Amino acid sequence: MEAIRPFTLAVPQTQLDDLKARIALTRWPERETVSDWSQGAPLAAVQDLVTYWGEGYDWRRCEARLNALGQFKTEIQGLEIHFLHVRSPRADALPLVITHGWPGSVVEFLGVIDALTDPPEGELAFHVVAPSLPGFGFSGKPVETGWGVPRIAFAWAELMARLGYTRWVAQGGDWGSAVTTAIGAIKPAGCQGIHLNMPIGRPLPEDLENPAPDEVRALKALQFYQDWDSGYSKQQSTRPQSIGYGLVDSPAGLAGWILEKIHAWTDNSGSPYDALSRDAVLDNLMLYWLPGTGASSARLYWESFNSFAPVEIELPVAVSAFPREILPTPRKWAERSFRNLVHWGEMDRGGHFAAWEQPEAFVGELRSAFAKMI
Repeated sequence: MEAIRPFTLAVPQTQLDDLKARIALTRWPERETVSDWSQGAPLAAVQDLVTYWGEGYDWRRCEARLNALGQFKTEIQGLEIHFLHVRSPRADALPLVITHGWPGSVVEFLGVIDALTDPPEGELAFHVVAPSLPGFGFSGKPVETGWGVPRIAFAWAELMARLGYTRWVAQGGDWGSAVTTAIGAIKPAGCQGIHLNMPIGRPLPEDLENPAPDEVRALKALQFYQDWDSGYSKQQSTRPQSIGYGLVDSPAGLAGWILEKIHAWTDNSGSPYDALSRDAVLDNLMLYWLPGTGASSARLYWESFNSFAPVEIELPVAVSAFPREILPTPRKWAERSFRNLVHWGEMDRGGHFAAWEQPEAFVGELRSAFAKMI
């Protein structure tokens, strides 16, 4: 069995100095010709974030937090996998593997790990395992094709077995939803059920004839995504290498590419910072910048974009529906695939990055959902 090795982040100061130097030399485009975000991330918004990145942001704070939680690496199917592993002090804690997506990282979960692992007396506790997807964060970058969603699902099952967990659950949103759905479909030994905050469902022709209000909202959101919000996915699923040069070489390019999605996909009142702080946004950006994963993370779209499709699952499934989810799925559509849907939570606030945006609600949903599976 491959060894599990502690991993400590200690980014050389030379890398941080290089980042500041690149920011200082940024060649900016002209401003957009509109007064909103409809042409992409506005010049003023990106300049504001990048200026703070170069002059006020403190990476060492995030580095210390990640190290304090507990980081590890292990080789699975020939690839180094980075993961956080935080065990609960409770002997009855339920092991949980939780998976991020793009343009996120394990940073999405920094605000929920303490509450999940060390809850009030009487509440369900978890041992939390948060891997970085292949090609993301400090996981290895695949050097061959084949690292798509099904392979990742099998790798996560292998990781949980390697950690000694014989009874566990899985959670995810975005790519994490695709991976977690795949885990539910393959039913690996020990998995008791899954929770999704972006379930995938599709309408049938009869749904379009007389759609219910929640179906009308979903259909409008899906059409908007197709028409105005999916250009990034088309680029990354067809030419990930081409976009990678700019994302790996330019801090401003990376910031603009990701900030636009954080603005579009969070539940905010006009500014991405209504939902997430600048420090939180930059903590996440650093997990793309430092390891240079602009191309390797985009390549997951090339490998597996068609994995975002309904899949029949027999294991218990729980769903939390957040109102500003980019690809909403009405319960009616979800029930066609999830034959054992044990929990459906309708949230009042929150968008695509559920744990990051609404940590208390997210933790409450996981406790309620997984309590019904054990």
